[in-house]
Amino acid sequence: MKIPLKLVAWVAGGFLVAVGITVARNHSRSNEILRQPHPVSVRPVAIPTDAASLARGKHIAESRGCTVCHGPDLGGAKVEESFPMGKWYGPNLTAGAGSRAGQFTTEDWVRAIRHGVGPDQRPLYLMPSDEYQHFSDADLGAVIAYVRAAPKVERPTQPLEFGPVARMLIATGKIKLPADLIDHARVQPAAMTPAVTLEYGRYVAYGCTGCHGTNFSGGKIEIGPPDWPHAANLTPHADSRLPKWSEDDFLKAIRTAKRPDGTELNPVMPRAFGTLDDTELKAVWLYLKSLPPVATGVR
Repeated sequence: MKIPLKLVAWVAGGFLVAVGITVARNHSRSNEILRQPHPVSVRPVAIPTDAASLARGKHIAESRGCTVCHGPDLGGAKVEESFPMGKWYGPNLTAGAGSRAGQFTTEDWVRAIRHGVGPDQRPLYLMPSDEYQHFSDADLGAVIAYVRAAPKVERPTQPLEFGPVARMLIATGKIKLPADLIDHARVQPAAMTPAVTLEYGRYVAYGCTGCHGTNFSGGKIEIGPPDWPHAANLTPHADSRLPKWSEDDFLKAIRTAKRPDGTELNPVMPRAFGTLDDTELKAVWLYLKSLPPVATGVR
């Protein structure tokens, strides 16, 4: 039996209308979320000027992934560019032409890094402040000092553009903004001394929670595009590779991006973590071994 062409046209037309309505709703709702004001009371931190602190700030910026989004020169870099997700560029953080960061006060820097909120009180989309909120005052001050001292780069900051899939993920809460994940009134990081301890391992490992989850069980990476491969389970569960690894295996894997069997780590895994020093990596290894075993993806 032949289906009348008019019926086919009605069905196709109805489908396109439904898609259009959904896209429009996602666009509207995502804009509401992206523009929602976040008034935040910022606790000031001291900004050092000594060479050791600047070196510490450089190390943190490089090893915690700041240069992945902002570029090695901090002048901005491409993070994602595709029709489904849009165009995402990390902004120019230097005081060069094309950057807004040159006008930032210390309060603006603390609000952005620790709270994920811009000077206009709007949430920052790419800034993983839910991972950085724990930075000690000394480390945060060192990072700000290093960024402020960076040579000027004249490069316009590219505005963020969101594709239909990104807007759908934001509108439906599949991608949550860091500013919405932080209990801003309770952000009071403790002082931290670098050492191979569980406490320091937990401190450094916060940078892994965005992809591996707060319990480090891995699975679906909610903050990225839908086609990103799943994060590895970092707990001592049978699903995880880590129980079969030694400390030396772990250090080599992070440094070389290769597992003991020679296979490549997940391509989403930031290679910048390979610049963590021995104290940091050994502390993380100690902390991961202390975690309770959790099945992969059970967050």
